Amino acid sequence: MEDQLLLICGIAFIAVLTILSLLAGVIAGICKIFPVRAADLPDPTAEEAVRQALAKAFPDCRISGIREIKS
Repeated sequence: MEDQLLLICGIAFIAVLTILSLLAGVIAGICKIFPVRAADLPDPTAEEAVRQALAKAFPDCRISGIREIKS
């Protein structure tokens, strides 16, 4: 009985590692097809300036996220 349990656990472990490896390969492929441009990344300096301005205007508020609306 214990041998069968160890076999099942080993097979499940290998299956999970295989699936995770396949997903890592898919994500790597997607990143190569659609690379991220530096212009698309958020500007940390601008975000910090917005956080400081909001903290000064609304001292008791918590800022959960800042996003840019492109027009």
